[in-house]
Amino acid sequence: MSALDFIKMHGLGNDFVILDGRGSGFSLPRGAVRAIAERHRGIGCDQLIVLENPPGDLSDVFMRIYNPDGSESGACGNATRCVASLMMTERNTAHMIVETISGMLDCENVGAGLYSVDMGPARLDWRDLPLAKAHDTENLEIEAGPLKNPVGVNMGNPHAVFIVDDAQAIDLDVFGPMIETDKLFPERTNVEAVQVLSHDRIRMRVWERGVGITQACGSGACAALVATARRELTGRKAEVILDGGTLSIEWMPDNNVLMTGPVATSFRGTIDPDLLASSS
Repeated sequence: MSALDFIKMHGLGNDFVILDGRGSGFSLPRGAVRAIAERHRGIGCDQLIVLENPPGDLSDVFMRIYNPDGSESGACGNATRCVASLMMTERNTAHMIVETISGMLDCENVGAGLYSVDMGPARLDWRDLPLAKAHDTENLEIEAGPLKNPVGVNMGNPHAVFIVDDAQAIDLDVFGPMIETDKLFPERTNVEAVQVLSHDRIRMRVWERGVGITQACGSGACAALVATARRELTGRKAEVILDGGTLSIEWMPDNNVLMTGPVATSFRGTIDPDLLASSS
């Protein structure tokens, strides 16, 4: 494979290597994804993003999302904002639609360096998470250490949201992977520890499926707000405080969830072909 140009961006510290495959249409084997995402010998990122030509006329760009382990993810809110900002600059517009394997995401530049993404509907049926068996998703019967009785939400990817007294005190390095790989979740799950600070402010830490602990997770912040609202601990709009910063989340009357937050560019560069060759 020849050298590839990339852009390194992040949303509240949730960082991405973004490759533009619209012209060449390249595909990346799992080994190449792992090599690029590796933080010591590669570039390092929470997710690798590949831009592709949209399959139809309804979206402006297709965004493919890879986890550092090489697996593919259906949703990433922070990456969507980053991609939307790039495409809006390229096309000189304040609105666009990003398509993923989980659906189409309506994006808008709302000013002051902030971008909003309609993350689509909060899917709450046990089949949509999915779960291995029929279950009340507002009270999942699963626990690991201090994490008990989570709320299940699918925001284009599955989430198990645990309401806790102190999010900072939860050892996600230990309990996150235990929940992620539990047999209740046949496609694994993201894991959130959420502390309600007030009716419109919550604190969240996250263990991302296939990634580990990250500074921020946009779809996880959406799931956290939906979970606390379902249990009537918050309203349907709140500030979600993550390790890397704050996102504004609103669960709208039509069941879609709106996420608003900033983006940033870290640097641009070229991936040496030797890195990709060594991964084959």
